[in-house]
Amino acid sequence: MSAPSNQKHDHNISHLTRNTVALILAGGRGSRLMNMTDWRAKPAVPFGGKFRIIDFPLSNCLNSGIRKISVLTQYKADSLIRHIQQGWGFLRGEFGEYVDVMPAQQRVDENSWYQGTADAIFQNIDILRSRDPEHILVLAGDHIYKMDYGAMLADHVEKNAELTIGCIEVSLEEATAFGVMDVDDNRRVRAFIEKPAHPPVMPGRTNTALASMGIYIFNAGFLFDQLIKDADTQGSTRDFGKDIIPAVINDHKVNAYPFLDLQSGEQSYWRDVGTIDAYWSANMELIGVDPNLNLYDKTWPIWTYQEQTPPAKFVFDSEERRGHALDSMVSGGNVISGATVRHSLLFSNVRVNSYTTLQDSIVLPEVTIGRHCRITKAIIEKGCEVPEGMVIGENRDDDEKRFHVSPGGVVLVTSEMLGQKRHMIR
Repeated sequence: MSAPSNQKHDHNISHLTRNTVALILAGGRGSRLMNMTDWRAKPAVPFGGKFRIIDFPLSNCLNSGIRKISVLTQYKADSLIRHIQQGWGFLRGEFGEYVDVMPAQQRVDENSWYQGTADAIFQNIDILRSRDPEHILVLAGDHIYKMDYGAMLADHVEKNAELTIGCIEVSLEEATAFGVMDVDDNRRVRAFIEKPAHPPVMPGRTNTALASMGIYIFNAGFLFDQLIKDADTQGSTRDFGKDIIPAVINDHKVNAYPFLDLQSGEQSYWRDVGTIDAYWSANMELIGVDPNLNLYDKTWPIWTYQEQTPPAKFVFDSEERRGHALDSMVSGGNVISGATVRHSLLFSNVRVNSYTTLQDSIVLPEVTIGRHCRITKAIIEKGCEVPEGMVIGENRDDDEKRFHVSPGGVVLVTSEMLGQKRHMIR
């Protein structure tokens, strides 16, 4: 199978990105994240110590030179909208740049919200037409990765495609959870199958399949035509993977774009943090000495909104009471007061009090952990006040009586589970 050429940014790619509108689908709950999405949409879930998941596709757009971006929201979108308003309002409308929000507005039918990924865009087709783009980049708002969409746009045009699908290489075992493509040696898509029991193998491989990342580049006119046709199709679920893509493969040029490092040719970093175990693992990876996702890369910064906080502080230094953090990431506003933090990730404004030990855990913003606690392999949700002496992560039977415990043994703790009806999740 041919790989994408090693494209560099030039005038042509700049023209392509300037005339592309990005649509980020951010309306889903993400129910596999359990109580973490009781009060917020999945793209608004905090990640990596100071970011939210939505910051990654937004930053990819900005760093790729795409500055016409709409975020389509639906489920419990208040915190997501607030975050976009606070952190992403710096683009200049005078230059045609924007990050705006397209909430479900029942623009087509007074009795329906967004029925699927394709329907979410169809219901805003009049707005999109008025913006007159050449290409439309459709993105999922709930994945963690860094990607240059300019290179993918250039490949789309070079291949004279009407639709290009971003894809990653996965094992045949993993592929059963994805939309999977059967492609020829030139990356032409011959079939697209959602969650196949027997995934098609990549050309030249024996145990690898091409899975969709939920990233699509459409020629704008072509997309509008297909959305209208799908809206008139009886029985359609109004979904890209189930309806739009399978319907166009035979009669139109649909290409796959492998998400590879343009220098090494190796599979680039991409994570679906859609379960408690996957979310915990992806955050824990960041603590490593040389993580696959480099948040310290000045050439591809991840932008976000974060309130102004004082520096982190570590206090007390005696043998029995020493405030310190080892192999950990600690954010602004934190106070580690005579406590031990090991291999953990703390978001902003967290206080860990004396004689407490925190191990292999993720602590979201505005959490206070009392004295003499022992917490292992846990996710402590925003706003929790963990009472003095609490032990979490040492006895699964005890934890399951009070909290949610994932299949991988990660303990999710929320303020409601602690009997604190604060509803602070934003």
